[in-house]
Amino acid sequence: MRPNERDRSTNGKKEDAPEERLVVGGGRGGAGRANRPGPWPPKIDPFVPRTDHNPTELKSWAKRTGFNPNFSGENASTVSDESDSLILSPPRPPSTSHFQIDTTREINPARRRTGFLSSSSTSTAKTEIHPILGRRRDLEEEEIGVEDKEDSGSVVVEDKTEDFLDRIRRFGRKDPSSVTAATNGIPKVTPVVSPQKKEEESGEEETKNVPRKDTVQIDMFSESDDPDYPFPNRPSSSGLSCELTENPGFPKLIYFGLQHYLSLVGSLVFIPLIIVPAMGGTDEETATVISTMLLVSGITTILHSYFGTRLPLVQGSSFVYLAPALVIINSEDFRNLSENKFRHIMRELQGAIIVGSLFQTILGYSGLMAFLLRFLNPIVVAPTIAAVGLMYFSYGFPQAATCATISVPQIILILIFSLYLRKISLFGHRVFLIYTVPLSVAIMWACAFFVTASGVYDYKDCSPNIPSSNILLDSCRRHVVSMKQCRTDVSNAWASASWVRVPYPLQWGTPTFHFQTSFVMVIVSLVASVNSLGSYHAASLLVNLKPPTPGIVSRGIGLEGCTSILAGLWGTGTGSTTLTENVHTLNITKMAGRRAIEIGAAFLILFSFVGKIGAILASIPVALAAAVLCFTWALIVALGLSTLQYTQTESPRNAIIVGFSLFISLSLPAYIQQYQPLSNLILPGYLVPYSAASSGPIFTTSSSFNYALNALLSLNMVVALVVAFILDNTVPGSRQERGVYIWSSPTPSDETDRDPTLSGYYLPKKIGRFFTWAKWVGS
Repeated sequence: MRPNERDRSTNGKKEDAPEERLVVGGGRGGAGRANRPGPWPPKIDPFVPRTDHNPTELKSWAKRTGFNPNFSGENASTVSDESDSLILSPPRPPSTSHFQIDTTREINPARRRTGFLSSSSTSTAKTEIHPILGRRRDLEEEEIGVEDKEDSGSVVVEDKTEDFLDRIRRFGRKDPSSVTAATNGIPKVTPVVSPQKKEEESGEEETKNVPRKDTVQIDMFSESDDPDYPFPNRPSSSGLSCELTENPGFPKLIYFGLQHYLSLVGSLVFIPLIIVPAMGGTDEETATVISTMLLVSGITTILHSYFGTRLPLVQGSSFVYLAPALVIINSEDFRNLSENKFRHIMRELQGAIIVGSLFQTILGYSGLMAFLLRFLNPIVVAPTIAAVGLMYFSYGFPQAATCATISVPQIILILIFSLYLRKISLFGHRVFLIYTVPLSVAIMWACAFFVTASGVYDYKDCSPNIPSSNILLDSCRRHVVSMKQCRTDVSNAWASASWVRVPYPLQWGTPTFHFQTSFVMVIVSLVASVNSLGSYHAASLLVNLKPPTPGIVSRGIGLEGCTSILAGLWGTGTGSTTLTENVHTLNITKMAGRRAIEIGAAFLILFSFVGKIGAILASIPVALAAAVLCFTWALIVALGLSTLQYTQTESPRNAIIVGFSLFISLSLPAYIQQYQPLSNLILPGYLVPYSAASSGPIFTTSSSFNYALNALLSLNMVVALVVAFILDNTVPGSRQERGVYIWSSPTPSDETDRDPTLSGYYLPKKIGRFFTWAKWVGS
């Protein structure tokens, strides 16, 4: 038996050769050619050819060998928790194996050019048979002696070719262990070397933090096995701070939930600051509507978490319903009301929202939405959502400019926080990016408070309470707007609001129903469904789920219809649907926990019972709220256009359809809105575009039909949906070009065929068993 240690000359010193050897075979009775079964040497073909890379070979190999990446055992593969690579340890050959290799046979010289090892008698590199690809690999520049182990019946392979390293250097000038297979369709294979090995010629630093040298790293996620799976490059680790079904503990859930809702505070509470003053409501009524919105948002979010798509999406008063609400508010029928104007308009909105929500409920639960999904794809959804944000371009900055001294700094501060300071972390959190809206509002609100207290907005002979007598004084008339929009002490909501108040259904009276307003809300509910469809798909990407099936989408839309009925009964002024801005919040907070969303919703319900909280929010200056909404509406436009990532954006067909849909959605309503002979004398300029329904260019024998059609044609999002829908479904285009293959996932036929990748959408077992009759439950 020869010793395991031999001398070699390295800078005049003796070094110990490593004791590790690759045992490739052997038999009792020593080395040699005795007892060799079959032809010798055996032909070992490489698993992956050097010239032909087939992306399905690794998968087929796994099927043939029964490889299971999730099995944990002595010779099994293990998945590293700290990386996206799969660590495969080569199995140790059993001692009873009779497989032997003749190390004296010379390999074809032509194979040396491909990186295969030559076993000439002068080689000094150790070789191994690759455990996965069937290739030989070179690990270290060292010499190993040949030893026959008669007691174990194995043969240790030795290669003494001294010129091998020179051939490797001439071939790649790199360490062969650092070469990875990164071609299209082949998982990345990275043989890992010893940390003590250095690159002699290039002077590269020592490799650090690498696994042991008998392992191979394989990236199993570079390509998807499922051709219909839309996100082939999705990593195994989502990077989320809280996964969909994760329960990190009650304290963290509270933190995650409050963080999520603080990021959406502008979308949750700023709509009442717009519609209630336009309806002639008081500060107390504004505070009550805000509290009602918090209650309804909390209830509907919890219902959606259990009965809807079950995605971590917040339900609330959507901007989709804001524009038609402004159209109804500024209709000619309500302009001359002087008594109880707010309650009359609110009851009209309640009736219209209830009728539109009933249509949305039928659309979802009847399966009609699943049928419409065949015609709805990203080319239709993108301009529709973008038009929702563009709808308010005439309101945003004109209203914010009523007090430019606080609105312009507010917009600048939002941009600085969300863009320039977005990568700055405090206590491990990117607070400027996550809390852009609440931080900027708090800072500017405090600045406005100190400016008001310092007397900047005090004018001689002008009352700070803005009585109507100020309008009669020439010296005060030009300061009325500034005093009303900039001062922080003009709101009496805090003084008039009670500490405890529970919002209840029909608190504004019995809803009223009219055909003209109900028909408008029916069409708007269809737009809201398309808007939610885009949010579902975008959120599924962020939480690492497959896109929802048509049945899951139908279930979500049907539940949104039911929750909008609750919003109509309680009287929030708008319908309840998925907030598009929630997609951005998911992306920046990395919080996708369903339980955290539910706990945050429970806090909203609790806050809604405290009347003083609604009063504080109601006292925010309207100009400050409009400045924040300029950012929020711009974000909706960007989120809508980002839906085009599912399509071939370079396609001329898609570019023309999306571009024309957006342009005509702005131009056609502008034509409808120019018919305002009397509005300019009654309404402020930023509300004039929403009064076209009463005096538009369409005149028929039915005044109700005239009102409904003029109102719909004045809504940018309705025009964008109709135009994009017609063009996309009449102009020929491939499924990949239109993105249809993503939005039309198959639905499992029954409970036993459930796709485990869709398990996040399924109803809880205790709830789902009561709905086995419904087709959409198991989909």
